[in-house]
Amino acid sequence: MADTALPLRPSLLSPRLWPMWLALAGMCLGARLPWGLQRLLGGWIGAFALRVAGTRRRAAQINLALCFPEKSEAERAALLRESFRDLGIGFFEFARAWWGSVAPMRRTVRIEGLERLDEVRAAGRGVLMVSGHFMTLEMCGRLMCEHLPLAGMYRRHRNPVMEWAVKRGRLRYASAMFTNEEIRPAMRHLKQGGFLWYAPDQDMRGKDTVFAPFFGVQAATITATHQFARLSGCAVVPFFHRREGADYVLRLGAPLAEFPSADATADSARVNAQIEAMVRQAPSQYLWIHRRFKRRPAGEISPYKKQK
Repeated sequence: MADTALPLRPSLLSPRLWPMWLALAGMCLGARLPWGLQRLLGGWIGAFALRVAGTRRRAAQINLALCFPEKSEAERAALLRESFRDLGIGFFEFARAWWGSVAPMRRTVRIEGLERLDEVRAAGRGVLMVSGHFMTLEMCGRLMCEHLPLAGMYRRHRNPVMEWAVKRGRLRYASAMFTNEEIRPAMRHLKQGGFLWYAPDQDMRGKDTVFAPFFGVQAATITATHQFARLSGCAVVPFFHRREGADYVLRLGAPLAEFPSADATADSARVNAQIEAMVRQAPSQYLWIHRRFKRRPAGEISPYKKQK
């Protein structure tokens, strides 16, 4: 299980890390602003990022073209603007979830489907709650932790100050945090009947990947959901979450039936389909700036590669 003490090591106070400490100080201050002001500032930050983040803007444009070919260019351009606006608001959502108060969100949040877990809990099985990389994930994860003893998995940050601060912030509400390298502790947590939140929707290099459709496009997909279910006997439950105005909607879907199967590729396609359904409910809140389709099947060229 993840450490909860998280002592401040002397190495974290090195002068080379001071810029990150200053950035974190700004985030901590931003986390304490009124929610209405955070949404307003977040929209401005997103609009500014849309203008200056050339590489990420281009990745988002390509992703939207691949995933929504039925939309016109004008419709995709509008969705792009909305996604960057939500990206800016997401900055404050992350900061508030880690270091601020969620009292305004707690008053209006709507949670659906908790009763779906009764049978799973009665059987003593663990639950792998599968979602995607939405800008609301941190806030909604914190809100869900008020109803379930939920642990999480994450990718370790390269900057040690950010790693320390984010892990410390998350452990204010999560029951445990596991890096994506801590497979055995996470597996043990599930075998003991624990709840684990996991987002398998990014192109992560490794041997345990297959190509499975996502919005009709073959995407490199990690098979970890299949492996967790196969080795721990846990139930796999889709975790839908989105923001509606200033409110939040959290919904647990039914546990995936007959999961896992003997086919890791088929199971990964089922998981991708669930995440696609989540995206379609709140498309502007998805992290489109990630190059989801970078790795391609043999013979295909990355859509992000600039043509000469």
